[in-house]
Amino acid sequence: MTTIAVIGAGPGLGAAVARRFGREGFDVALVSRNHERTRALAEELTAAGVTARGFAADVRDPKALAAALDTAHSELGPIEVLQYSPVPQRDFMLPVLETTHIDLVGPIEFSVYGPVAAVQQVLPGMRALGRGTVLFVNGGSAVVPHPDRAGTSVAFAAESAYGHLLHDTLAAEGIHVAQLIIPGAIVPGHPRKDPAVLADTLWELHRSRHGYRHYADDLDA
Repeated sequence: MTTIAVIGAGPGLGAAVARRFGREGFDVALVSRNHERTRALAEELTAAGVTARGFAADVRDPKALAAALDTAHSELGPIEVLQYSPVPQRDFMLPVLETTHIDLVGPIEFSVYGPVAAVQQVLPGMRALGRGTVLFVNGGSAVVPHPDRAGTSVAFAAESAYGHLLHDTLAAEGIHVAQLIIPGAIVPGHPRKDPAVLADTLWELHRSRHGYRHYADDLDA
């Protein structure tokens, strides 16, 4: 069986996606800079019958992220699905007129260098399999820039462009790239933005392999 690697795995969406894909027979690699969290989540999944491992890496450190994915491949097997969904830091979200070029370094490392490093690491394995899926998860500012969240607005737009280029370029190789836009917060119990509902949506994006950009809810929700 192949593996899903969840970058930015946490107790909400990351855990829900791990359970959803685990039910379908995927092994799960959980990647986060908080190794205690990923290890604890891996133990919960293992107790539920899902093969899972936790790995530590900061997405702003491309070498560490690539090394974590390489170790995941070695321990769990080929990575067929890559989900990139870390939650941006609050200091990325400054008003546009207060945002200097230095303030953009973190968001760009987080939302551009990180995804590029992750995709480059897993792409050879996907090509060897003859199939693969890359899932980018972003907030609404990836589509409608917000003047009070300049860093993420700029960086998410760049991540979106990169993902769209991948979508167009890799489709002929059997590798599907999709983006899920989640406007506002992830809300337990919400009919469209509950973590389990979003995990079902991401599973369907992997399964249906149709189109690049998808919306979990209306942008003004």
